[in-house]
Amino acid sequence: MRFSFISPDYPLILASSSPRRKRLLKQIGLPFRSLTSHIDEGLLAGQTPLRAHAIAERKAAAVRRRSGDRWILGADTQVVLGRRMLGKPSGPDEARSMLALLSGKEHRVITGFCLLDPLGHPARSEDVITLVRMKRLTAEEINAYVVTGEPFGKAGSYAIQGIGAFLVETISGSYTNVVGLPLCAVIQALLAAGALRSFPLSP
Repeated sequence: MRFSFISPDYPLILASSSPRRKRLLKQIGLPFRSLTSHIDEGLLAGQTPLRAHAIAERKAAAVRRRSGDRWILGADTQVVLGRRMLGKPSGPDEARSMLALLSGKEHRVITGFCLLDPLGHPARSEDVITLVRMKRLTAEEINAYVVTGEPFGKAGSYAIQGIGAFLVETISGSYTNVVGLPLCAVIQALLAAGALRSFPLSP
């Protein structure tokens, strides 16, 4: 079955209120509208990366009733050190603890995304992994970074696209995946699913 292509008159529905994901989609000129899913991520059990994939599917499905017959994109980004998942810090102490754990080590940033077609059926899904190595951090650097307030609301307690860039020594894989959405993989999925005729979009 053929569906309409994403366009300014028929935008993608992003099942997220993340300012980082919205900024990334605006950066590449993809028409979209944002709807917050309001799901309780703590209720979804499972291991990474399946858990990221499951949350992405749940987010996309949660906005289906409010989106009309549109293409829907859900995504979830996680920071994983060994077998330990590092979520968003609850306060300064937890942020400092996470950063101390990441100091001098390589960790994985995993984004699971799910694309639903306009009938609400799964069209494409994928888990994208980027390896990130942080430099060895001093207690003074950690404290100074936490004081900026940037770690809060960020998985792993850092933002590579912000002040937190100074923490990152190397990355292997997609940079935008670490920010919150692997744009190359997402565009490829949209093209393969028939959500886009071509990309970049014509003016």
